[in-house]
Amino acid sequence: MTDDLTLAFHGAARTVTGSCMEFCRDGKRLLVDCGLFQGSRTLEALNRSAFPFDAEEVDAVILTHAHIDHSGLLPRLVAEGFTGEIWCTAPTADLLEFMLADAGRIQESDATRRNRRKDRADQPKIIPIYTEQDAMAAWRQTRPVELETWFEIPGFRARLWNAGHILGSASVELDVGGRHVLCSGDLGPEHKAFQRDPEGPSGFDHVICESTYGDRKRDHLTIGERRTLLEAEIKGALARGGNLIIPVFALERTQELLVDIAALIDANRIPSTPVFVDSPLANRATSVFAKYAGSLEDMEGENVFGHPAFHFVDDVAESIRLNSLSGAIIMAASGMCEGGRIRHHLKHNLFRRESTVLFVGFQAEGSLGRIILDGAERVRISGEDVVVRAQIRHIDTYSAHADQDDLLAWMEARRPVGGSLFLSHGEATAIGTLRRIAQARELSASIIVPEIGEVFRLPVGTPAARIKTGDPELRQAVGRDWQNSYADFAAGLKRELAEIQDAKIRQQALDDMRAVLESYKKVRDKRAARRH
Repeated sequence: MTDDLTLAFHGAARTVTGSCMEFCRDGKRLLVDCGLFQGSRTLEALNRSAFPFDAEEVDAVILTHAHIDHSGLLPRLVAEGFTGEIWCTAPTADLLEFMLADAGRIQESDATRRNRRKDRADQPKIIPIYTEQDAMAAWRQTRPVELETWFEIPGFRARLWNAGHILGSASVELDVGGRHVLCSGDLGPEHKAFQRDPEGPSGFDHVICESTYGDRKRDHLTIGERRTLLEAEIKGALARGGNLIIPVFALERTQELLVDIAALIDANRIPSTPVFVDSPLANRATSVFAKYAGSLEDMEGENVFGHPAFHFVDDVAESIRLNSLSGAIIMAASGMCEGGRIRHHLKHNLFRRESTVLFVGFQAEGSLGRIILDGAERVRISGEDVVVRAQIRHIDTYSAHADQDDLLAWMEARRPVGGSLFLSHGEATAIGTLRRIAQARELSASIIVPEIGEVFRLPVGTPAARIKTGDPELRQAVGRDWQNSYADFAAGLKRELAEIQDAKIRQQALDDMRAVLESYKKVRDKRAARRH
């Protein structure tokens, strides 16, 4: 038996979702996060792939925070045999009760909805990745621990530090056989609403840092300046006469917006417009924020979430009735528009010129939100083509992620890094930019950009050594996929064919496209015949 410490990246490497790192030492296995992949259908398919480890052999999990891209595969892990403890802060454990249960319900309802679709009638039934019952079983394995308090788990010693990202978020410090390692988790920006600035010690053998906004700098606005920007967006949307649709992350972003909207209404800076929070999960998460209100910064009243303008929607029928409204603010999850009730509201508002869609959070490559934000003229939602006529707006002053300057400052504060600095949890451009700056500033002699599936040996005081390369097929799953391209193509196909005035030429175009597909089928059949 050796005392080697290895680190495997099973997600959030050159992409921003599916966070999962596996540390192994002397036969003991520790996961830091076990998150859901979100984005393109190809990337989401990884949620159904076999774990690259035996769930029964995992000794413990340390969870950095409750966002689903960090926690969303815990129910599947438990369902497949993990019986250890899930260590996290107390607020994270409280939020996880609702986050995981909601994720389980979504898995079940999405499978049911997709199985009912007429265009899937001849395809195999979709089985949920996990159920609500699996989710609650995972939540019961949480073990809350205080920040900055050492705790022992099989083969490892660890403690958590405030990451300033969302309620309960933490960075993970590991002391393993003389090796000192730090996992940033998701880091919050300077002066983040509700949260203190990120904290942590210095002097490490190896540091793993997130890179979500590694290529972006934001103006570090005060809360007052942030509210002025939101005020302008709300006034502009209401002046157009339609609804203001805001895709939100149920956790933290919803609560920040509510606090700011309440302040603007109370100061008579915007009309007392009805605000509908159409997300049962966001409503439950808000109750957790109310529980911890005394420890949160920037709260301006004990009952700010009980403002008379706010209406919390749980019932599906009530959600559907919102279709008849105009001139309302509707906040709904998910924040990247990949599931949940926001897709329903987009379908009923995107085609309306008087409506406005305001994005207030990061949109991952390949997600519906990113496609809309990038200027798509038509999108496909639940099998239907929808023309985009609404005003599409974006403000990033509510980001829960550190920007480039924040990330660099955090890494500077962790120096010296005697071994390697890993840049994870970011898309290619963001990581590439951050890496060049980190190298120029000599933040570490070894700066590594890992890929999904790669494994590294972590020695004391010297650079990490790659001992397993990533899977090329996993690399291809990152970013936009063929289904994104198909949706773009299919959404405009009927209109483009209709613009061909000559019926014979139009039919020839269809025949030509069909012939191309047939040619690929013939090649595939020939290859299959040769294999047999």
